Amino acid sequence: MTKELYSNGKLLLTAEYAILDGAKGLALPTKFGQSLKLETSNSKTFEWKSLNENGTIWFSAQFSKIELKTIHTSDTDISKRLAQILLEAKHLNPSFLSSKTEYNSVEAKLTFPRDWGLGSSSTLIANIAKWANVNPYRLLAATFGGSGYDIACAQHNTPILYRSNEYNPSVSEVNFQPKFSDQLYFVYLNKKKNSRDAINSYRNLDFDKTALVSKIDAITNKILQCKELKEFVTLLNTHEKILSETLKIPTVKETLFSDYSGTIKSLGAWGGDFVLVTGTASEMTYFRNKGYSTILPYKEMIL
Repeated sequence: MTKELYSNGKLLLTAEYAILDGAKGLALPTKFGQSLKLETSNSKTFEWKSLNENGTIWFSAQFSKIELKTIHTSDTDISKRLAQILLEAKHLNPSFLSSKTEYNSVEAKLTFPRDWGLGSSSTLIANIAKWANVNPYRLLAATFGGSGYDIACAQHNTPILYRSNEYNPSVSEVNFQPKFSDQLYFVYLNKKKNSRDAINSYRNLDFDKTALVSKIDAITNKILQCKELKEFVTLLNTHEKILSETLKIPTVKETLFSDYSGTIKSLGAWGGDFVLVTGTASEMTYFRNKGYSTILPYKEMIL
């Protein structure tokens, strides 16, 4: 018996950080994601393999059935974390992993490099939630935490508007297909950012959250109606300025690319993973010359 599940990766165009306080975020599911292949085997144990985008095993573990005690593993910390997620899913649905005929051989495979920050954790949570038939937002809250927009992206094949609301967020699919998308690129900064650390730092700031949410919501609404690149750029720059003042840290453009002619927008936790940049294909040479070789056109990244 075999079953395969799949969840999309994610990028957050607006409302990073502010989405934690209820701001409306424009989130973009990616063409990259993670699959979960489930099989029933004759093994008396529960087997797990995680593969990278090249099909190479980067993590493996063997657990006892039901209790999910680690028997063998390539990484103890990851093994403990995985067992915690599976046991939490079982807590939410006691029938999960309780049957003798239940799947006991699992292969998780990413279609993007793990350090890209497109949601190796969120796609895993979403897949396990589908498998266990539990609320993915509850599973996320009990494990990694966060706003949950990444879980929503995992389940939708089009851009979405997302507003958090504990375990029942507001999610609506939107028609966001900028006619200037040929002038939008995603540049990987090669600095994996720990989302939980970034969230904790944000939580410790003292500012008017209601005012921030109001400003960000207005920008998100305008971006959805945007027809011209010039207006889009103005809105992105305003968004960066507002967040920079709130976080009390400089924008990524000020820090790394102050002499670049186009606009640069952080996506998600500031200082790592991908940024959105405006420009032409030839202008991307600027980033390559600075050592940033992973550059994806909008249409190659976004569903």
